[in-house]
Amino acid sequence: MANRIDECFARLRGQGRSGFIAFLTAGDPSPDVTAEIVLAMEKSGVDLVELGIPFSDPLADGATIQAASGRAIDAGTTVARVMKIVREVREKSEIPLVLFTYLNPIYVYGFEQFHLDAAAAGADGLLILDLPPDEALRNAELGREHDLLPIQLIAPTTPPERMALIARAAGGFIYYVSREGVTGEQTALSATIESQVAEIRTHSNLPIAVGFGISTPEQAAEVARHADAVVVGSAIVRRIAEHGPNPGLADSVAMFTAPIAAAIRAGSVST
Repeated sequence: MANRIDECFARLRGQGRSGFIAFLTAGDPSPDVTAEIVLAMEKSGVDLVELGIPFSDPLADGATIQAASGRAIDAGTTVARVMKIVREVREKSEIPLVLFTYLNPIYVYGFEQFHLDAAAAGADGLLILDLPPDEALRNAELGREHDLLPIQLIAPTTPPERMALIARAAGGFIYYVSREGVTGEQTALSATIESQVAEIRTHSNLPIAVGFGISTPEQAAEVARHADAVVVGSAIVRRIAEHGPNPGLADSVAMFTAPIAAAIRAGSVST
């Protein structure tokens, strides 16, 4: 059976356009509304969703997503509850889902069991921010093949020889972190996105998604000219924080993501 991520990018290639990947922290502001937000974003034009598993020490994340993790944990969100959220989405949608996390929550849950349960729930991919592929190979348990596609990160500072190593370990797509530092909205895009994406393409035929700092339709359209997908995270999480107490939260988030989705479609070119 083909993975939903692979099917999504095949469809996008057929349409000659870039995709829209939206990130949100699972369980923020409450685990009861996350599935509703995912479904609303899908209707607004989002092609793939990254669900962040809340963690008490998210070192790669800026203040916005750190605060979201805190709210989700305070609301009782656990790894097991995230699995339930995935199942809730799967009752109504086939949108590809990537679990975005650090190694600690997985290891506490049980590495093997996590993969089995996440795949059974309906997750499609896994991005572990603090597990480089060469480190995984040093531990038989961490390096074992599983059903979840292993999404890998490449940074602006990654040298070409290491890009090749990361690309060989990746599945689904490669996530290019467009700037140094932690997650968060930015007023300007990095000037090296086009050249870095071109370099990554020399090492892999996988789709390349670009994220970190993209927050407006204009920025998203610009990135869509060079990448197979555009990732927007902190800007969405900030809207959730602003509208969290309101009963119309999912619709408010969808109103924010809809113009970004439209801009990505308008700005895309065949890659």
